[in-house]
Amino acid sequence: MATILPLNDKRAQSKSDAPPALDTLLALVESDLKKVNQHIVDNMKSPVALIPQLAGHLIAAGGKRLRPVMTLAAAQLCNYNGDRHIGLAACVEFIHTATLLHDDVVDESDLRRGQASANAIWGNEASVLVGDFLFSRAFQLMTADGSLDVLRILSDASAVIAEGEVLQLMTANEPTTSEEAYLDVIRSKTATLFAAATQIGAVVADRPKAEEEALESYGMNLGIAFQLIDDVLDYSADQQALGKTVGDDFRDGKVTLPVILAYRRGDDAERDFWNRTIANQDQKDGDLDEAMRLMTAHETLSDTVERARHYGSIARDALGIFPNSEVKTVLIDLIDFVIRRAY
Repeated sequence: MATILPLNDKRAQSKSDAPPALDTLLALVESDLKKVNQHIVDNMKSPVALIPQLAGHLIAAGGKRLRPVMTLAAAQLCNYNGDRHIGLAACVEFIHTATLLHDDVVDESDLRRGQASANAIWGNEASVLVGDFLFSRAFQLMTADGSLDVLRILSDASAVIAEGEVLQLMTANEPTTSEEAYLDVIRSKTATLFAAATQIGAVVADRPKAEEEALESYGMNLGIAFQLIDDVLDYSADQQALGKTVGDDFRDGKVTLPVILAYRRGDDAERDFWNRTIANQDQKDGDLDEAMRLMTAHETLSDTVERARHYGSIARDALGIFPNSEVKTVLIDLIDFVIRRAY
């Protein structure tokens, strides 16, 4: 049974019987999303048969298309009536998928969204190279759009994501990592693409700079909250709901905020435990349970959720300059969904 940490938000709790915000958002952009999905299929085509086969395995594996959906929703919020956002939403999904392929190789992951990962089926070499293909295809879609602003935003995001991956390697197995360094990693690795995805919605609509910056802030802070909750779920979720093996971060020696807080709040014996299991990767049966016990004792999971709520509040405030509308309401509700989600 998944452990869902409650959100202390009476407005969100009063809507507990309403359709999930993501489902509502998907319904709002349904027609555009169908076009995006077709655009994705069309641009995965290659005479090299393994490329569409491997890329299609991951793209069709049940992801919610959250990032491209945010591009579509941001364009709708900005009253955009063209079709440039379709190709750019597909571009965002290609960037995301490429990073997932590379992540699974680096992390030696066997599962992705509850299915065998591409590298587990086809091997690391094929996964890396197809990830490279998807990055290249994303850049073709950027240049096809013809906007230097769009090219700058998405290419900068791609570079920052790569920097975030390297930064995470540098902090791996270091339980003494500061919270600030950890936040630098997740801003780069996760939140930057959320920010770019929403920002380009304002760019294609030719909206004022203030609206562009507001959507960038919304995406960035929503992305930080999203990753914080991901890090909580690795220690508290149901494996089937999570779509990967619970405790993978622990077994891989990843230093996430729940670990950082537990290390700081622990006594010498507890810090010795984290040094053995995370820094030295000397793990034995029962260590994951002990890690979760220490996190519970020091309230590091609940405090990580509180951090997520903080960034969620910043994301909510960023939308304040936009007039009230159905899509604005759903984007605000999406913040609560991200924090309260079970997967």
